[in-house]
Amino acid sequence: MDLDLKNKNALVGGSSKGIGKAAAIELSRLGANVTLLARNVKTLTIALSELDHSQGQQHAYIVVDYTDIADLKKQLQKLVNTKIIHILVNNTGGPPGGAIIEATEADFTQAFNNHLVCNQVLTKLVLEGMKKSAYGRIINIVSTSIREPLQGLGVSNTIRAAVGNWAKTMANELGGHGITVNNVLPGFTQTERLAEIMRDRAKKWGKTEEEVLAMMKAQVPMERFADPLEVGAAVAFLASPAASYITGTNLTVDGGRTKSH
Repeated sequence: MDLDLKNKNALVGGSSKGIGKAAAIELSRLGANVTLLARNVKTLTIALSELDHSQGQQHAYIVVDYTDIADLKKQLQKLVNTKIIHILVNNTGGPPGGAIIEATEADFTQAFNNHLVCNQVLTKLVLEGMKKSAYGRIINIVSTSIREPLQGLGVSNTIRAAVGNWAKTMANELGGHGITVNNVLPGFTQTERLAEIMRDRAKKWGKTEEEVLAMMKAQVPMERFADPLEVGAAVAFLASPAASYITGTNLTVDGGRTKSH
């Protein structure tokens, strides 16, 4: 199986922590040169130090906030002027939780911009290089809510579904160029985002965080949460030459929790 990513350049969004960082680490372990993308210099520096350099890989980071789309375009245009990006991992923090009926118009607009518009911006910027090299992997970190809406995540459920349809449409349009587009759907994963969700649920349900933790684990057939690196490994596989005929699909990494298939 060809998993070699040596001499391939990867751009990973939201990669200073959590699933984004885990994806960057796994890509680097397969030999890719990784550019991290996030808004916090301190956590980016720490993440950069954790990437694999054993094959002579050259890694870097870009500080940018997805809420500033103009700056995002400017910063990334500089990057693609200097190198071809073969692998794009679209990833950013999920919208705040809450009932959909309580969401404001601004909540939807901000989430749409952060998750879908920024995906579109980044994809268009790297696309020319992917076409020239006849190698492209666009991988979107989404959510199992594409298959089953999650309780208390109204805005996220809505926007994630939009991203899923965006990705499928993009996959259909780009397949002829040797470019694949896929979604990874993480389940409960040990990240700051999950810790935030557990705190919110404990407060709302009048339970302790330990009780909420037990309830959530009970929903997972494997009876545990994912390590972020387990999700990162799925991303790295989809980025590899071995996954060249996989496109337009949703890869669920949730320990069997999602009831649909």
